[in-house]
Amino acid sequence: MKDHLRIVFMGTPEFAVGILDAICHSSHEVVGVVTVADKPAGRGQQIQQSAVKQYAVSHKLPVLQPERLRDADFLAELETLKADLFIVVAFRMLPDLVWKMPSMGTINLHASLLPKYRGAAPINWAIMNGEKETGVSTFFINENIDTGAIIAQKSISISENLSAGELHDQLKAIGAELTVETANQICLGTVKTTLQDPNDSTIPFAPKIFKADCEIDWQESAELNHNRIRGLSPYPAAWCKLWSLKKSNWIAFKLFDSMVTNVDQTKRTDGPFSTPDGIVFPSGDGFVLLREIQAEGKKRMDYKSFLAGNDLNDLCFNPS
Repeated sequence: MKDHLRIVFMGTPEFAVGILDAICHSSHEVVGVVTVADKPAGRGQQIQQSAVKQYAVSHKLPVLQPERLRDADFLAELETLKADLFIVVAFRMLPDLVWKMPSMGTINLHASLLPKYRGAAPINWAIMNGEKETGVSTFFINENIDTGAIIAQKSISISENLSAGELHDQLKAIGAELTVETANQICLGTVKTTLQDPNDSTIPFAPKIFKADCEIDWQESAELNHNRIRGLSPYPAAWCKLWSLKKSNWIAFKLFDSMVTNVDQTKRTDGPFSTPDGIVFPSGDGFVLLREIQAEGKKRMDYKSFLAGNDLNDLCFNPS
């Protein structure tokens, strides 16, 4: 039994930073950080560092940025860190040469209550599917994605108007706690695991999200579209096309801050209309209220600012 662990942390996005910070403030020692290589991003294509690298550099942690995880030089450098445990949060799939390296294994923090929502976008899909509960799980990595033996879990409720961005922040906080608790258990040798069935096809999955997944169909129910809008907010954002009567063309709009609302059915129109509380979109047999919207080529704005410069009577679902 050890009094602390030597840990190598592997991660990339901002979600992983909170977990790395919690480990750095625990009794354990972060001896190295592995993250993606710097790459150009944005309109100016300036070289940008991952959120995890920025944190590591500011806290003077050794950083490894391999192009290939099977590279011999990277593997040799990883070995020299003599880590007891690797912790992975929102990184790449690891080859067995890597995850089998530390004596106490490699664990992953996943933003769902496994076995549900294995895959790249668990936070988004849980909300898009209307789940009332989700959480975080730690598990030992094996040769298949998100199917290793579960170590521990923490759950959290999903309120009816919670967005993916808000859930992201809540899961980051409880994920940091759970990861440190898991490392403590491993250090003490008190871990108990629950095996997953890697072939269970009855559970919902969380595949990568593409643009087509984000398009809103106003023929669908109000609840389904509300869940899709909040499940994709703030990124990559749900969107729809509306026909401009004046311009005689389609205009794309990104949609934010929605809720299902009750409106007199006699007000149903072939397009959005305004109320004192927001912009209302008829959807299926109900209505979705939007409080923020972004026309293509424009900035995201609240509904009052949008209505000040746009005429909803010009926009409809179908060309006449």
